[in-house]
Amino acid sequence: MPPTLLAIACLILVTLSYCGLCVASPFGDCRRCRGMGHELTTDRKGKPQRGKDCRRCKATGKRIRTGRWLYNRWARIYRAGTDTPRPKGTR
Repeated sequence: MPPTLLAIACLILVTLSYCGLCVASPFGDCRRCRGMGHELTTDRKGKPQRGKDCRRCKATGKRIRTGRWLYNRWARIYRAGTDTPRPKGTR
């Protein structure tokens, strides 16, 4: 198998795997707080304490994946573009 076909097959496999991940689990951990929803700070003795709430994820610890965000955007535009008005006198 030529290296070009092998590279294409690998790219298709990675893309389909990511699409499956976005379908199965549309939300991932927040990158800033690592899914905790808040910062970890330390006191003067070095013990970890709960810090301020994460502003990026609004203290949920979750974020929407990029692939799922793109799909949601595409679906919203598609629905808005294919919406046909109903004729008068029908429900």
